[in-house]
Amino acid sequence: MMRRIAVLDAPTNLGLRPPTSTSVPGCAKAPGALRDHDLLARLRARDAGCVTAPRYDPGDWRPGDGVCHAREIADYSLALAERIGSIIDRGEFPVVLGGDCSVLLGSALAMHRLGEAVGGRIGLVFVDGHSDFRHPGNASYVGAAAGEDLALVTGRGQADLAALEGRRPYFRDIDVVVLGIRAQDEYRLDLQAAGITTRPVPALRAEGAARTAQWAHEQLADCAGYWVHIDVDVLDPAVMPAVDAPDPGGIAFAELEILLAGLVDTPHCLGVELTVFDPDYDPDGSYAAEIVNTVVAGLAPVSAPEAMPPRLLSPRPTPAPRRGSSRSALDPEPVDDPEPALDPEPGDAPVLAADARPSRPDGRTVSAGERPAGQNGTEVAGAIPLDTLAPAHAVSAGSAGFSEPAGPETDTA
Repeated sequence: MMRRIAVLDAPTNLGLRPPTSTSVPGCAKAPGALRDHDLLARLRARDAGCVTAPRYDPGDWRPGDGVCHAREIADYSLALAERIGSIIDRGEFPVVLGGDCSVLLGSALAMHRLGEAVGGRIGLVFVDGHSDFRHPGNASYVGAAAGEDLALVTGRGQADLAALEGRRPYFRDIDVVVLGIRAQDEYRLDLQAAGITTRPVPALRAEGAARTAQWAHEQLADCAGYWVHIDVDVLDPAVMPAVDAPDPGGIAFAELEILLAGLVDTPHCLGVELTVFDPDYDPDGSYAAEIVNTVVAGLAPVSAPEAMPPRLLSPRPTPAPRRGSSRSALDPEPVDDPEPALDPEPGDAPVLAADARPSRPDGRTVSAGERPAGQNGTEVAGAIPLDTLAPAHAVSAGSAGFSEPAGPETDTA
């Protein structure tokens, strides 16, 4: 059973600082630039449209005012979460084309809604050249959500972004795996103290991209499913300088392809987002073409005829914090494992009947959708196919020797 891909554009640049005093970040142009290289046709994907972002206008924002564009980002995240939820409700695999890394807030909100609907926790595989873990607890001030997205989605920072709909955190620290950060990332020790599992580039390269993908999946075995965030600045600037903050020491396109393929080659993976590519630094379109080639090859397991249908894992007891980690004060106390759902006879029943889904604070019902389980086509014990779930049951990876970057030098995140 093929998993149909649905491509959704999220062309926001609200999470970045302006490159200069008279310009705006160009990553809002990324979805169009990637589509120009026949991305949808090559993926055989449905066009899920575009969530149009508010106008980029910092106005009189100053350091100390909190996250710039916070209200606009919050509104945009709510709209994006709705669209991602609707794709999942159709049984499709969402591929979100950002935009800057603040799109993760919309994806995270959609995943938290889903986790609540199915009675389980959703994890995050965060593939990024930077940890994006700046928050008021470790920085003198915050301002650009694209440099703070991982902190925000794990519940750190101002409530108008970190606690939309009263949900906080969207992802628990123990349900996050960070891949591809540089060995000397500014916040690497903060990640370690929080209990967030990481594999920087040297370790990723030593283990290999394929084994790293398998390892990441294993780290999230207690989750009902997981979302994948990919910032293309995980690539070395020698091969991908068209980003806002190029940083030497990244991986190669071939490694990203292998890593992506391994992460999505399981019905446990719920969707992917791609962020921070800036066509303003790609005048001839060559970098866009490379990204499209990598994404198409990396997502091949999703739509392969032999691909397993999406499934969700049954909920498991909340695990204790990993060795050497401390439970965040934001983490809720563990709850007893609910009574497992029973597999009904196959049929066309939705995951949850609309009137049976939990309601949000605004009174609307929570979107559910397809969810996975096994790895590389292997079915996991306790996995529950969503298309047979009775409405009454809630279920719970470049080469060494890269040269210095040729692109922009200012870290606008």
